[in-house]
This record gives sequence, structure tokens and C-alpha cells, in this order.
Amino acid sequence: MFSTPLGDGAQLCPLEPWQAPELAAYTDRVRDHLAPWLPWAHTVTDTASARAFLQRYADKQAADEGRIHGIRLDGELVGGMLFRLFSVSEGSCELGAWLAPEAQGRGLVTTAARRMIDWAVGVRGLARAEWLVSPDNGPSIAVAERLGMTHEGTLRSVFPMGGRRHDLQVWAVLAHEWQAADGNGAHG
Repeated sequence: MFSTPLGDGAQLCPLEPWQAPELAAYTDRVRDHLAPWLPWAHTVTDTASARAFLQRYADKQAADEGRIHGIRLDGELVGGMLFRLFSVSEGSCELGAWLAPEAQGRGLVTTAARRMIDWAVGVRGLARAEWLVSPDNGPSIAVAERLGMTHEGTLRSVFPMGGRRHDLQVWAVLAHEWQAADGNGAHG
């Protein structure tokens, strides 16, 4: 019902527990593409697990601690964005994203992330937006760079997935940097 246009037939829309069958089917279709980067791609395996995943985000949204949105292209779910962490009291959030291979190269994640950061900084007054990414995920690093984020460092051996431990780069933009760039038309 509610959506934010991303251009060229794309929209950013809330993902809710009632959409679990669609998320389960989407995840099954693109699992091999998502699995190297996203722990939830290993655990969302059917409608029940998709519903549990979406319910966690519905609960986070109700507590004002996170949100999840789908990226739709001509009505079809092709990806998503989330605030994995969202803390008004700390003034910070962490964004995450995923996209099906056939939807890449259109700037959908970058545009959706801009909308979400605009909201977090401009409406909710947060001071910091983070983007955590595997050092091996070039496309996601490129999004952080296009967003004007600064690479602050690498957390080593942060979590296990797929039989090995993974590092994560921390990228971030501060509210005053975002607003200064926005004043120059960088986020339009």
C-alpha cells in the first residue's frame, strides 16, 4: 500500500509477515546469489522461516529498532533494504541490502539506500548510518562509495557462515556529511 518510488518502475515498499510466501519463493530462486553474503539466505528456507524472519522485523519496527522493505521492479520482488539496527537513543543505524542478479546495474540499491538515509537523518534525526560489508563483495562496497560513506576499518573474523569465519568492512556516513552532500545535490 505504501511505497517510495525509485524510478523506472521500481519502488521501495514495506515487507510484512503476510508476504512470507513471496519472500520464501524469492529467496529460493536467488539463494545461490545471496548465500555468500547474507546469513538469512541460509535460514529462510520455506514460508514458516520467512514468516519468522519478517515477524522479527515487524517486531523491531514496532519497537522502533529496525525495518525491512522490499525493492520491487514492475511489481515483482527483486531485492530489499533493511535497517538491521536502528537506535534513536544512540543516533545510529545500520543498513543492509540485497538484489537479484537480473535487477543489478540499475542503481536500485543506491537509490533505495539514499531514501532510507534521508529518512533516518532528515526525519528521525540520526547522527550516523553504517553499511557493513564483506571485503569480497565489490558491488556492495561500490554502493557505500556512491553513497559518500567513509571506510572506517575492518572487523576481523566477526561471524561464522558457510563453514568459515567472515570479516566485515565498516562504512559510515555522519549526518553533517550527508546533509552537506545533499545541499550540493549529491543525493537527488
